[in-house]
Amino acid sequence: MKVAARNSNLSRAQVLEIEKELGISLDPIFVETHGDQNLLKSLRDMDKTDFFTREVDALVLSKKARISIHAAKDLPDPLPEGLKCIYISDGVDPRDVLVLGPKPLEEIKIVGSSSDRRDEMVKAILPDVICKDIRGTIERRLEQLDEAQFDAVVMAEAALVRLGLTHRKRIYLEGETAALQGKLAILARCDDQIPIVKKPQSVHL
Repeated sequence: MKVAARNSNLSRAQVLEIEKELGISLDPIFVETHGDQNLLKSLRDMDKTDFFTREVDALVLSKKARISIHAAKDLPDPLPEGLKCIYISDGVDPRDVLVLGPKPLEEIKIVGSSSDRRDEMVKAILPDVICKDIRGTIERRLEQLDEAQFDAVVMAEAALVRLGLTHRKRIYLEGETAALQGKLAILARCDDQIPIVKKPQSVHL
């Protein structure tokens, strides 16, 4: 089955995860989205738009792919006309983590973050730090940490799990995470009946 997904190592891991979870064989088409290309746009004031999904879902609407796979937290609300969510995965650890560089916790000054919600979680344990925007792939964010552009960065534990990066030193953050974080979503055309091995969970965007 042809599947559309973002062109990143994380997205490739997500496609493999769906294959394993549903016991199906997928033929992926990987595409860069507007969100992948525009690294200057802050995510802080962004509503649930198609910033990271538009080009992927266009392949489904044009019938070049039969389904698309997304991080469920990236789904736009409402979904694009003509598409429906047919599956939400079991998912992995939904927590946010603070990935540390070489500095001890008490010396951290600059933290890379992508939302006000994450800023608040960090400041609950480090009230005096400065939180600055960080964008790019998980690997690029970790590179910026290793290059000392930041003293620590906030990211989803699920991303580290899927990329085999759980050896990184990190602290689990307390607080509410993004809706559906850690889970994956499958979208299909509304007029396409696709049998799914597992029963879909209820979706609350």
